Amino acid sequence: MPGLLSLSDVTLTFAGNTVLNAVSFDVAERSVTSLIGPNGAGKTSLFNSITGFYKPQRGAIRFDGHELLKLKPHQVTKAGIARTFQNVRLFSEMTVLENVMSGMHCRTHAGALAAILRTPSQRREEEMIRAVSRQHLEFVGVWPEHNRIATTLAYGHQRRVEIARALATQPKLLLLDEPAAGLNPAEKLDLIELIRRIRDELGISVLLIEHDMGLVMQISERISVLDHGVIIAEGTPRQIQSDPRVIEAYLGRDDGEAFLDD
Repeated sequence: MPGLLSLSDVTLTFAGNTVLNAVSFDVAERSVTSLIGPNGAGKTSLFNSITGFYKPQRGAIRFDGHELLKLKPHQVTKAGIARTFQNVRLFSEMTVLENVMSGMHCRTHAGALAAILRTPSQRREEEMIRAVSRQHLEFVGVWPEHNRIATTLAYGHQRRVEIARALATQPKLLLLDEPAAGLNPAEKLDLIELIRRIRDELGISVLLIEHDMGLVMQISERISVLDHGVIIAEGTPRQIQSDPRVIEAYLGRDDGEAFLDD
């Protein structure tokens, strides 16, 4: 049975170079799935293909029963897929609250004229946006800092603001690109708990790219391994830990014991 997100034979080339080669995998509803692989394996290109920034030459990407390949990025967001980036991308002149409010743009209806005239419907919508944004900031634990300029927050809190902004788009699937990068051990533990709450309390599926194997093994129900644009292994954390192809390609080791201890 197809998952919430289903990729089938997705192939992407740039100037004759194959970046993704017949990639197929699924992400189930209310699940956490990780995509791992060495640098240059094609992971971010795959995220960019799912979210409409890249257009694969072959294959299919179906989400919630609908084909995504013909959609533009903002249409993919409206369909229910949100993402964060490897490098935090917050609006540097906006407050924490304003950054999260910007994420709800795809769900609003008031036009420019209504905003200029401050019509009753526009004011009601703005109050709704503020209320929902507050809920997401409380959910990720940074509401007390909502009036601060977002880029002045500690790095770990900036990560949480970015996640809150993604949640404000009301997604069914959240793509996290190396969410643990730059975090200390305590912050990584908090991130694991937050991802679990996103799945369990909000019912949102999560697909993440991550190099921290300790985090991946703790949080993932399924793992797909990408190497040179090809999926070389899929399975549970235990299966991936003992797969010799993964150990050779991803870790460059001859044994799996160290991988099990990561």
